Amino acid sequence: MVKKVAIIGAGISGLASIRSCLEEGLEPTCFEKGEDVGGLWKFSTLVSSVNKRPDFSVTGQWDVTTEKDGKKESAVFDAVMICSGHHVYPNLPKESFPGLQLFKGKCFHSWDYKEPGIFKGKRVLVIGLGNSGCDIASELSHTAEQVIVSSRSGSWVMSRVWHGGYPWDMMFITRFETFLKNNLPTVISDWWYVKQMNARFKHENYGLMPLNGTLRKEPVFNDELPARILCGTVTVKPNVKEFTETSAIFEDGTVFEAIDCVIFATGYSYAYPFLDDSIIKSRDNEVTLFKGIFPPPLEKPTMAVIGLVQSLGAVIPTTDLQSRWAVQVIKGTCTLPSVKDMMNDIDEKMGKKLKWFGKSDTIQTDYIVYMDELASFIGAKPNIPWLFLTDPKLALEVYFGPCSPYQFRLVGPGKWPGARNAILTQWDRILKPTTTRIVGSPLKPCLFCSWFRPVLISVLSIAAFLVLF
Repeated sequence: MVKKVAIIGAGISGLASIRSCLEEGLEPTCFEKGEDVGGLWKFSTLVSSVNKRPDFSVTGQWDVTTEKDGKKESAVFDAVMICSGHHVYPNLPKESFPGLQLFKGKCFHSWDYKEPGIFKGKRVLVIGLGNSGCDIASELSHTAEQVIVSSRSGSWVMSRVWHGGYPWDMMFITRFETFLKNNLPTVISDWWYVKQMNARFKHENYGLMPLNGTLRKEPVFNDELPARILCGTVTVKPNVKEFTETSAIFEDGTVFEAIDCVIFATGYSYAYPFLDDSIIKSRDNEVTLFKGIFPPPLEKPTMAVIGLVQSLGAVIPTTDLQSRWAVQVIKGTCTLPSVKDMMNDIDEKMGKKLKWFGKSDTIQTDYIVYMDELASFIGAKPNIPWLFLTDPKLALEVYFGPCSPYQFRLVGPGKWPGARNAILTQWDRILKPTTTRIVGSPLKPCLFCSWFRPVLISVLSIAAFLVLF
């Protein structure tokens, strides 16, 4: 009998889960997960509850109740994949800003920001230095009278255009870079990380430097913000100490007067109001899911959470690999460790996350390490030593080149015959859109040059460290 799977969420994670189910012969049914939150939005179909059936310990089945146009319906599913992600509920921390209730200007979350035209000639305060805050501030700086960005802790701001003019992720997210980052002495690894983040400009000079610069928190990607700061059209300030009726007083004592609008680019939160709290437990901002996917206490592993991780890598291949593994577990072709082993793994990984990313980013993870972990469960992790013996040309591209998702289609379930060629020709496709004016042959990056520099830096750093200490 074909297993029926309820997919809750119709975004990227949901689509990846649907595809994986279809690839493995399961029957997916997708529900949009929505809830009226302060009038912000309401989808047509609301998943109101997901409950274990009375015989769950034997069947692993779930009762999924949905509501549409005031009518409730319930159906039985063999498994549930929760794909609502972690950008669900706009976080508007008004209680953290004394005096905000006195402010007479407009105040709203970045979720409600649509276009810059209505802010022409306005004085705008953007709270938050994440991707949304930086994008909004940069865009408004062309029309508003004055734009100030307030940041509590600062951010690394990276360019999408990296060394040699190539896309940053194609140059930065490689297996060799990850190996060095995770195996060099901490003092050298931290120094190298900060040097890479400051490669484009010195963050200290722009007021952007993070308070703890060595934490591997997700950076901001914005090519325009440093230029707007340099031109004086965007000003960066510390956290807001308090608001008055028309102004904001910052922690450094400076004041932004006559504010027309405050935009809170303060991120999002996630929750599962349709689930019993005992199923997916949280402790001190930590979600206890095995590999960020499976709730350990369930008698049957028929529930998976897809997309509740955050890494420097792309979302689509991450959710694709998550759903591929989850479907194998649901089918019964892959088994999970014991509850004790899963909890021990969660505790071990959380300790590393706190060290690398800080307490506020407990869903953050190392992209390549995480992808390899997931791929190893289904036999899709590329065997690098074997590749160097049997296919050196491919091995060089896989290890020193970008960790593109094709690598996880070389072997295992979902193996794609075209994966090898796709990896070897990936730079041709990357350069094709940019070389619309032909002035010579497109120059692909030299893999040797891309890894020789960090090796040389590392060797010299270790030598200096040994000499000095």
